[in-house]
Amino acid sequence: MPRPVPVAPAALRAPMVRRAPAVLCALAVLLAPAVTACSGGVHGTPGGSGLRDPYFPKVGNGGYDVGHYDLKLAYDPSGGQRLTGTATITARATQNLSAFNLDLKGLHVDEVTVEGRRARWNRTGQELTVRPHDDLRAEETFRVTVRYSGSPVTITDPDESEEGWLRTADGALALGEPTGSMAWFPGNNHPSDKASYDIAVTVPKGLQAVSNGELTGETSSGERTTYTWHTAEPMATYLATLAIGHYDISRYTIGSKHLPVYVAVDPTEAEASRKVLAQLPEIIEWEEYNFGPYPFSSTGAIVDRPDDAGYALETQNRPVFPGAPDTGTLVHELAHQWYGDSVTPKSWRDMWLNEGFATYAEWLWDEDHGGDTCQETFESRYEDGDKDIWAFPPAEPSDAAHISDSPVYERGAMVLHKIRQTVGDGTFYDIIQGWAATHRHGNANTKDFTAYVEKKAPDKDFKEIWKDWLYGEGKPDHP
Repeated sequence: MPRPVPVAPAALRAPMVRRAPAVLCALAVLLAPAVTACSGGVHGTPGGSGLRDPYFPKVGNGGYDVGHYDLKLAYDPSGGQRLTGTATITARATQNLSAFNLDLKGLHVDEVTVEGRRARWNRTGQELTVRPHDDLRAEETFRVTVRYSGSPVTITDPDESEEGWLRTADGALALGEPTGSMAWFPGNNHPSDKASYDIAVTVPKGLQAVSNGELTGETSSGERTTYTWHTAEPMATYLATLAIGHYDISRYTIGSKHLPVYVAVDPTEAEASRKVLAQLPEIIEWEEYNFGPYPFSSTGAIVDRPDDAGYALETQNRPVFPGAPDTGTLVHELAHQWYGDSVTPKSWRDMWLNEGFATYAEWLWDEDHGGDTCQETFESRYEDGDKDIWAFPPAEPSDAAHISDSPVYERGAMVLHKIRQTVGDGTFYDIIQGWAATHRHGNANTKDFTAYVEKKAPDKDFKEIWKDWLYGEGKPDHP
């Protein structure tokens, strides 16, 4: 948007007299303090090229906060498997900015504009540095548009799992945890910066394109079909997904509020998935009873082939499964819609707030459906001799390669059970429901959680739980 330059009042304007540059500069500062450069423009500094996340210090960028991503993509799985995209990112500057970075790995950048004017840019690794024509003022809302193309890359994580752009038998699957979204669109690739999304995907006619949120359009022209998806609630980049291929689609609503459900299943997995996916309404109802109102405007699932990905993922609104999931996995990934997707960690150090909660949801489901009680599951985890579970504290994974290891999941769930033992069921459910409500569509970290628990149960002492179970090294002496 235009940025007017402050002008000194007419009575103070000097006649046409030549002055030394230093004198003019000093006079400009005295007469118009809002102008911080002699040129009359904003004097900005570059935003940070990373957010210094303790495990992924290069991801994310400083100096701005994204409010919305508008992605227009086209992909053809045949031939060169070329993706073309236009990403329009609406953001707010959090400082005076002379330059800012976006995360984008691979893919050729064709053009960058800021507020409709061509911007200078350069690439260094995953960093796309953008220099607007004019510096941006702090608190100014601006739009940056990036046109890009190429063959998207698959990213290998520190734990050797694959994410980013995964080619499948009949299309592609985009998965982003922890850093993979930068393989298919530029952005502020850190969980602390959440935004709404519009994603339009054009594919050869006969294929479908499934993403997050709600399907708002499906139009065909010639041999191409465009699917348009809208996600109104804030979403972290790692939770964005795109599945391109042939799918059997089921659409229906559940509950008194008629929550829309959109389920896409690869035809080869339809029969194996039918029984478990029929449980989805029951699971959502049970989780609402235990965790509070469902936090998003739709739900569902994407089931691809077993060899398309090596893991299930809690992509927002619509978790992805490599092959037919079992009931526990479906419970786990849907529980993430509350814990991880709505309440999102401030950094990757806080992963146990995602995985510990979702794992405990599995324990609770078993307890409520004729399986082991949570106490029995807790005791079996403590006694079964699995040393991996004690490898590091759940709140402090040893490094980036281990943020999805057993202590984060199982020992994280054990922390929650210790809280339940301490406060009793009534207060425990107040805590987990209140936590989801208090930080709905926001971000939180471990210190926020421990402070919340202590506030909700001020008469209880949690020091030993935090010391031994959450932050302690090795196996605690007593279960």
